[in-house]
Amino acid sequence: MESQKRKMIKSCFTLVAIFLLCFAMAGKVSAASTGVPAGTDVPVSTTNSPTFGFTIQTSGEEGLAGSVEMIIILTIIALAPSLLILVTSFTRILVVLHFTRAALATQSAPPNQVLIAMSLFLTFFIMSPVFSQINTNALQPLREGTITQEEAIDAGIKPLKEFMLNQLNEKDLNTMLEIGGMEVQEDPMDYSLVVIVPSFVLGELRQAFIMGFLIYIPFIVIDMVVASVLMSMGMMMLPPTTISMPFKILLFVLADGWNLIIVNVLKTFVMP
Repeated sequence: MESQKRKMIKSCFTLVAIFLLCFAMAGKVSAASTGVPAGTDVPVSTTNSPTFGFTIQTSGEEGLAGSVEMIIILTIIALAPSLLILVTSFTRILVVLHFTRAALATQSAPPNQVLIAMSLFLTFFIMSPVFSQINTNALQPLREGTITQEEAIDAGIKPLKEFMLNQLNEKDLNTMLEIGGMEVQEDPMDYSLVVIVPSFVLGELRQAFIMGFLIYIPFIVIDMVVASVLMSMGMMMLPPTTISMPFKILLFVLADGWNLIIVNVLKTFVMP
């Protein structure tokens, strides 16, 4: 043990000596290249050196308002993906497509990038009337200066509220109201997004899982039939999924599965 420790200490000292030698050689090379003897102090001019800085002006009301507005904008940009997932049809479409791929047992075909891109474009297709209302009632009047920012926010949230209220289940809404200890409003539009968004997400997940269960049923039947045939033939060591996958793909292609699934998913949304 002592000999090993001595070897380790010697190797550490050797590495330190090598580093010091390298630094000394680098100093000599730089001195030779600049024509200045090593060890002399060289004055450094800072008059023309560029300086970088980041300051937030908070001395006046305008500076403070601009800083707060910048922070709000950056926060909205950071939360944009979450808002896209939570207040649109993206969640239901993506979950159903993932269930379809899992039922086919094709591992990574189609890949996640394709499923996400398809879900994103289908979301834009479904939400296009809502986005048009937001542009007409909020963005354009705000750019023209006919309404204030607060009025534009209220006008932009209203179409999203209508879309989510048309999709969510009353049971989910009552559950969130009961948990939050809030009173039932006569007009559902009076509820805040804190109540509507969780209720909407719960309903979207429930609807997506119901559709996923229905998608699984025919493929489970194929797995059971293939497993029974293999057992009757004495091929118990052969995995049933290996044999059933081509039959699943054949059934899915003959039934035009992607068209059926996407069309039926789009029909499940209730537009305002």
